[in-house]
Amino acid sequence: MTTTASPSPGTPSPPPGLRDFYENPAVPVASGPSRSLRQARMLARALGPAGASGPRTVLDIGCGDGTAAATAAPLLRGHRLIGVDWSQDALARARTRLPYAVRGELGGGGLPFASGAADAVLFSEVLEHLVDPDAALDEIRRVLRPGGHLMLSTPNLAAWYNRALLLAGVQPVFSEVSLRSVHGRPGAEVVGHLRLYTARALGEFVAASGFAVVALEGAPFHGVPRVLRPLDRLACAAPSLASILLLHARRT
Repeated sequence: MTTTASPSPGTPSPPPGLRDFYENPAVPVASGPSRSLRQARMLARALGPAGASGPRTVLDIGCGDGTAAATAAPLLRGHRLIGVDWSQDALARARTRLPYAVRGELGGGGLPFASGAADAVLFSEVLEHLVDPDAALDEIRRVLRPGGHLMLSTPNLAAWYNRALLLAGVQPVFSEVSLRSVHGRPGAEVVGHLRLYTARALGEFVAASGFAVVALEGAPFHGVPRVLRPLDRLACAAPSLASILLLHARRT
């Protein structure tokens, strides 16, 4: 599997084995460009131009190497975009693409921002890596102002091809049973996915964490074989079938 993961997220401190895994430069950190662009457009629509309301502060939590934030930057001109990650290796690469990239964790001492300091949070391909997603959303809610925007993306357990794979008795794409190698599913790369969500589960989880879901959209997955990519793009019209879930929520 090649995945649109940002594998060094600002998460609660993982066990030593996971921390070593995410600090490995060989683990892919770049997000798929189509997903990044779709999510950036959702955020740009939500925030509006900077001139109308002044610059807003956007935190890209789990920014990885900064490619997703760099993709969003042209659509967020005038707004303040800050990358956050706990991986020193990822931050070193992110600082070549972003003017601001700081170290922070969602657990432990929390993020290095005051309560209500952010107008929006990008949380791209991070949720599936978390040991404690509840604590992570609690901390994101803390740093967001009331009414602030959460733009979350994560692979879809119920993607159209995963439904067929399960019927055939094959492990779904995006799921992993080992940090050492791939077993029982298509693909070859291990990226450390611990949790997977369907569209329904993701919406319920985010709502239970103190957010109001505004919209749910789908995005294609760059690891789908080329011959199947037209089908993958068509599936985006029905987010519950899409490869990637893009969720927009607001802090209540």
